[in-house]
Amino acid sequence: MDYVFAWGSVLLTLACYYGTKILYRNCKIWFFAPIFLAPLLLILLVLGLDIPLQSYSQYSHYFSSLLAPAVIAFALPIYRERHMIVQYPLTLTFGGMFGLLLGLLSTWGLSQFITLPPELSHSALARSVSTPFALAATTSFGGIPALTAMLVLATGVIGMLIGEPMFKLMKLNSSLGKGMALGASCHGAGTAKATEIGQQEGVIASLTMIFTGVGMVLGAPLFAYCLG
Repeated sequence: MDYVFAWGSVLLTLACYYGTKILYRNCKIWFFAPIFLAPLLLILLVLGLDIPLQSYSQYSHYFSSLLAPAVIAFALPIYRERHMIVQYPLTLTFGGMFGLLLGLLSTWGLSQFITLPPELSHSALARSVSTPFALAATTSFGGIPALTAMLVLATGVIGMLIGEPMFKLMKLNSSLGKGMALGASCHGAGTAKATEIGQQEGVIASLTMIFTGVGMVLGAPLFAYCLG
């Protein structure tokens, strides 16, 4: 029976992901976004079908290992959009650095005012970068990878929801500014949202997301030392 649950969980995971992807492609409502709806459906199905967590993760945990080659795949947009890097070298560099530091310091500052469990506050420090980078960096902060992944997901969904209203409120009309804001603050989900807004916004968001993620991984030991 466990064997059936294990393989059924793999098929269930794939069905939820591709099903929500098709749904979101035909109906651009934030609730149908795979990053939000697919995990929600999986939780409801696992609980509803009474699938043991051990059986669910027996084979489906291999999906997490795909994050490693995903990091290498980030080299493709960098190469493909290298003309944008040449066109905006300082903007991308300093914008990415500012977004990275703002995400770190805002999370750290919040933990100083609100009493949070150490594992939660440490896991939250890497929440603003894409999951592969966040999981690699969170060990330096003393965080829990599974908890960090959940916080990354939450950050992405919130960023998708408030991104455009914030741009209208701040009267931000620059394609460069919109792309960098979404890419630096809410990683892959923000990049997807930026692509919906416009092609240039999507390209800038993608590059910013990658540079911010790389900066987080490389600087995590130093950040962890400075933030205590």
